[in-house]
Amino acid sequence: MSRHGQRLALTGPLHLGTAKQLSEALELASSEPGARLDLDLTQAIELDGAAMALLVHWRSRLQSKGVDCSLIAQSERARALIALYGGDATAPNASSVESTSAAASRAGLAVEALGMRTQALGADLTTLVAFIGSATSALGAVLKRPHTGNLRSLLGLASKAGADALPIVVLINFLVGFVMGFQSARQLQTYGADIFVADIVGLAVTRELAPLMTAIIVCGRSGAGIAAELGTMKVSEELDALRAMGFGPMRYLVFPHVLALLLVVPLLTVVADFFGVLGGMTVARYNLQIGATAYLAETRTAILPWDIAGGLIKAACYALAIALIACQQGFATSGGAAGVGRRTTSTVVIGLFVIVLIDASLTVVFRLSNV
Repeated sequence: MSRHGQRLALTGPLHLGTAKQLSEALELASSEPGARLDLDLTQAIELDGAAMALLVHWRSRLQSKGVDCSLIAQSERARALIALYGGDATAPNASSVESTSAAASRAGLAVEALGMRTQALGADLTTLVAFIGSATSALGAVLKRPHTGNLRSLLGLASKAGADALPIVVLINFLVGFVMGFQSARQLQTYGADIFVADIVGLAVTRELAPLMTAIIVCGRSGAGIAAELGTMKVSEELDALRAMGFGPMRYLVFPHVLALLLVVPLLTVVADFFGVLGGMTVARYNLQIGATAYLAETRTAILPWDIAGGLIKAACYALAIALIACQQGFATSGGAAGVGRRTTSTVVIGLFVIVLIDASLTVVFRLSNV
């Protein structure tokens, strides 16, 4: 084997037995990037597939470094071997290889992230369905044996979720009715229909805003608190201790929280209805000079019993969703304090999404039912 300028003449037998010497010669013949190196096989006495595979490998290796390398042969057999092993293929330059590799890497990461998110979503859905099934089974067991439902804690849970949340519910809904009155007053004054501010505020508050705003407050306050409490019990292994003592966590913990919210949220919604109407009446009294008696009379005319009942049905559905989501997220907690924080955040986010979804669904159902 000898080298002449930019051409490396490979002489003698080239087969598996001489692969070591061939590799050493190619190592010595490595050129700088931008140079040209021809591997001349015209004087090779014997050439087999092992040697050709080694030559093609070195050619690709040199081309990846920016060396213009090619295999030169005259015999038909040598050319056939070069074509068979891809020695005549044009290799991409280094920049295109890097860009292609980077693009493939980015695409791979995107696909991997999508797959992981899909897998996590599927796991969450499976866990949620299993949790709902367990909660339903626990409800049947509590109905058969009420003393296993830890009803003694119901009053404390209702007080914490209801009485403690009453000030913020009153303030928020009063301001909502107040803002609704202000927003509609100017337009109604244009047409001399000032009194109809009572209709707008009353219907908007009882049908939609009071149950929705109350549910949002309860979700951010009580829902997050339930998830944090149960999550802390999970990571500190208190749930396992309850099971060891024969107390089913579903009956002992989930059922009281669900029942407490089902009792409290509709009651809070009734209070929210009253203060929402009061907020609108305040605007009518001091901005439109409409007396309280006339305002309340118009409100009684505009609001039908079903308007209030529909809002309470929505409130009950919101309460059930908040309680189940909070308990499920609490039971799914893992990873210590950081896990508790993640599940608490997930409870609020998922709860708000489900509340809006339930609201839209029930609104469509009520509308299609002409109620």
